[in-house]
Amino acid sequence: MLFLWLYMFYSCAGSCAGLTTRGSPAPPRVAPPLSPLLPGEPGEESSLEEQRAAPDAGSPISSFFNGSGTKRLPQAIIIGVKKGGTRALLEFLRVHPDVRAVGAEPHFFDRNYERGLAWYRDLMPKTLEGQITMEKTPSYFVTKEAPARISSMSKDTKLIVVVRDPVTRAISDYTQTLSKKPDIPTFESLTFKNRTTGLIDTSWSAIQIGIYAKHLENWLLYFPIGQILFVSGERLISDPAGELGRVQDFLGLKRIITDKHFYFNKTKGFPCLKKAEGSSKPHCLGKTKGRTHPDIDQEVVQRLRDFYRPFNMKFYQMTGQDFGWD
Repeated sequence: MLFLWLYMFYSCAGSCAGLTTRGSPAPPRVAPPLSPLLPGEPGEESSLEEQRAAPDAGSPISSFFNGSGTKRLPQAIIIGVKKGGTRALLEFLRVHPDVRAVGAEPHFFDRNYERGLAWYRDLMPKTLEGQITMEKTPSYFVTKEAPARISSMSKDTKLIVVVRDPVTRAISDYTQTLSKKPDIPTFESLTFKNRTTGLIDTSWSAIQIGIYAKHLENWLLYFPIGQILFVSGERLISDPAGELGRVQDFLGLKRIITDKHFYFNKTKGFPCLKKAEGSSKPHCLGKTKGRTHPDIDQEVVQRLRDFYRPFNMKFYQMTGQDFGWD
């Protein structure tokens, strides 16, 4: 039936054009360029403008398969945390045929809220009945206003938080900043307000983000704990299929993403997709992921572990999960 429809479509495209202007030659037909399913380079952030333009572009065939559907507000959002593994989780989830997600981070509930929900919805890809619309912006988790704003949009929104050992996360955060600003102070000097007394500087965002229990308290004022899924950044590396199984269950999706979708890249030190969305080729996250961390004074690392320990214990109690950080 599909092939019959396509045959009729192209037959009419050639013959019907001449019927509209009898006696004059039909203008030459120029095929519109094909548009990739993943705007921008694989694994890298693409601009919001690219995201807004991509879903509606393409040939008649791609429009037939991808152009239909409706732009909806997201039913699920990956809200955090920075340097926890959110990009990996989003790319893995996009393999699922019932997940449609924005590639770029919209930053709607922290930076662009004044633009309104219509602007936000317009960023979303088109979805068919039964598909889930998603986005990820890791800074939402630490944005005080975000829980109330998301709840105002929909109290039923499913939230996903990817968490990672807060000490490792802080070092990864610093490493990212260092790659952009090589002249910043050392990690050790930024960690303390006073190194002699060992007073940790909790105003430094790299440290502050990792106090997960504090941020979670704010979210629980607006969402029940059962509406938030906590994904282990460590298990996302060691057992990606296992963590993706939990995520698919949480989202009410059939478990389609399994071990067969992954292989471990020893050079990068984390799993990669055998086939990415819209591609038949293997796909690893971009060069900005998996950076080598600088050597940090082990005494400083131990002081940070001591600092985070009580917050971690509280976080375990709040979530009912022991993430094994120490």
